[in-house]
Amino acid sequence: MKISEVVYLTKSRLVEIENELKELKTTGRKSIAQKIAEARSHGDLSENAEYDAAKEEQSHHEMKIGKLELLLSRVKIIAPEDMPSDEVYILSTVKVRDLVYNEEFSFSLVSPEEADFEQDKISVTSPIGSALLGKKINDIVEINVPAGLVKYKILEISKII
Repeated sequence: MKISEVVYLTKSRLVEIENELKELKTTGRKSIAQKIAEARSHGDLSENAEYDAAKEEQSHHEMKIGKLELLLSRVKIIAPEDMPSDEVYILSTVKVRDLVYNEEFSFSLVSPEEADFEQDKISVTSPIGSALLGKKINDIVEINVPAGLVKYKILEISKII
């Protein structure tokens, strides 16, 4: 990801990330500082594995804080009402029929940062997400995925609520 690249998030996801960052900066840093102090109290730091582990944890923790701060510096809030409703776009929920297996299912298209397969949220940059962008109801889409070729018919398009 380029440093100048815009990150599109919903307001609710932005709040989640801000809360996570706050937690990392407060409780998380305090917890790691306590671990370092405890390890330091055991004496010789040159052969203190507990101290080394705590310092390593601190390094990873600070990198995570840095990544979240960078992400937040590039955020652009998107809202469903800002997106077209007659075609598949980010923040669309799409109901499709798999034309090979004759099964219907739905998923929502979101930014890569919000994708969550377990909640049926797929990234607009995924093979399926990018292939569906701009399509309309009744369009048939053939998509190359790692498992092979899938063929979907778009049945419904709605906005994420």
